[in-house]
Amino acid sequence: MVVLVRPQLGENIGKTARAMYNFGLTDLVLVAPRDGWPNPAAGPAAAGADVVLDRARVVDSLGEAVGDCRRVFATTVRDRGMVMPVVTPLEAAAQAHAEIDAGGRVALVFGPERSGLSNEDLALADTILTVPVNPAFGSLNLAQAVVLVAYEWFQHRAPAPAVADHRAGQGAPKQALADLHAQLVADLDARGYFRSEGRYERQARSLRTLLENARLTDQEVQTLRGVFKTLTWAPRDPGDA
Repeated sequence: MVVLVRPQLGENIGKTARAMYNFGLTDLVLVAPRDGWPNPAAGPAAAGADVVLDRARVVDSLGEAVGDCRRVFATTVRDRGMVMPVVTPLEAAAQAHAEIDAGGRVALVFGPERSGLSNEDLALADTILTVPVNPAFGSLNLAQAVVLVAYEWFQHRAPAPAVADHRAGQGAPKQALADLHAQLVADLDARGYFRSEGRYERQARSLRTLLENARLTDQEVQTLRGVFKTLTWAPRDPGDA
């Protein structure tokens, strides 16, 4: 779940909901939101991620929000001198998924827009989550930070993008490829292509692999058979009508 501690602006809560829903997260907890809840400014900023806002829970303290969690990641860009592990969003995603797979509950905690999490907030976490940014300018707004963390969360388990195979179902039958290969090898052999007996099998096999990897359609096989046949004919006399 994503926990926003003392969020100040309804717009940022809405943008957080949008970022969460982009990457498959729907469990949002608000700790003592400054302007109360519901907040009319959140809806338009969520841009359709209403399911996150509708399910959002409000609690009075961070301790209440994470009480049933086995792993709590607290986000901060500053070195607070806390003695606890520090991870990037990528590392946090792997660890969070492992915890959930083991039956645990995980919280990703973000602080107020202006000040971030306090040391008292951080003391309730067991891991610091820091986004690597330009050391000369480490300012991220709330929704940006959520996007970066949620993205890595999603990528850790996301399936590879499906690539449409526009030739699926159009491949030539294996026998047609075998016949094309036999014709090609016979024609090349008749013209002395296989100059060494010791190389015949390897070269013939390489030609078969080439034809297989080309993923020819049945029509393309027939076209090539016609091309090969034409090339083996005796040259046409220019004077023939």
